Amino acid sequence: MLIVSYDFSNDKTRTKFSKFLEKYGWRMQYSVFVITNSPRVLENIIAEIDQKYQKLFQKTDSIVIFPFCLSCTTKVIRYGCAKHELENVVYF
Repeated sequence: MLIVSYDFSNDKTRTKFSKFLEKYGWRMQYSVFVITNSPRVLENIIAEIDQKYQKLFQKTDSIVIFPFCLSCTTKVIRYGCAKHELENVVYF
């Protein structure tokens, strides 16, 4: 699992990057995504960020990636509506 946080000053780059992340994960907050996938896909995501987005950075831009192991995800503490993010909901 990865938590990806980003801040781009350029609107076009920010939109392009968020659309890229939407293909793999879900938006936790406006500029924070949670991505759960196989280790290989996670590595490919990081490689694409290195190759495609790093060259678009301006001096004030940033991406921070927090990798989590499976056992660490069970230790995450959530409050408020965040407590329900991982619950499965079934509608009939």
